[in-house]
Amino acid sequence: MIAMSPILNAYFQADLFGKFIFFSLFILSIVSWVILLHKLYLAKKLKLLNSSFEKKVQTNNENILSININSNSTYPYLNIYKSLKDKTLEILNKNRFFINEKKNVYMSSKDIELIDSHLDVEILKQTKLLEKNLFILPTVVTLGPFLGLLGTVWGILITFNTLQTQSLLNNNTSILSGLSMALSTTVVGLMVAIPALIAYNYLKNWIKNFRNDMLHFSHGLITTLEIQYRSVDVK
Repeated sequence: MIAMSPILNAYFQADLFGKFIFFSLFILSIVSWVILLHKLYLAKKLKLLNSSFEKKVQTNNENILSININSNSTYPYLNIYKSLKDKTLEILNKNRFFINEKKNVYMSSKDIELIDSHLDVEILKQTKLLEKNLFILPTVVTLGPFLGLLGTVWGILITFNTLQTQSLLNNNTSILSGLSMALSTTVVGLMVAIPALIAYNYLKNWIKNFRNDMLHFSHGLITTLEIQYRSVDVK
């Protein structure tokens, strides 16, 4: 609290435009922290859900399409599996028209490749959902220091204007408040930008790793599906 008192004093002594700059920096800070905390909560939640569903897939490995899913639930691994199941059943139903119904239905290598491509599209969709609102953080990183610089310039202008128009001895308070604002907005701008930069880099790395996990899960599903349904001699 003691360390923040100079900044608080600078805020209360600032003019209307100076207060607007401080308030804008405060809003940017709140927004960046909300995004970070929301993404961290989402990361923890998705890790638990995906881990649970992956275990369910492993226990039903002998019949990959037999897993019961809740249509109301939605999270990356479940959506990937839904995409696989829907596309696979669609292809199997089409293949029934070209073979004797008494025989088992299989898929060609082209069918497997089609499903794999379908899952890649789903993974891209899930990745974009994870990246939602993430663009705000680099915006805060860029805008924070510039708002701080604007406050610095404005504070110096106030100081020079006071020196030109009024007596130095009678206006020490105005001069000091201008200098205080100039320095404080720079500090606050950096205090806003630095955590946002760290958060952005951390979240980008997390999303990259999460995408790799989705690809690994997808490849596992495709491999299991290929073992169960691919026929070498599809006619």
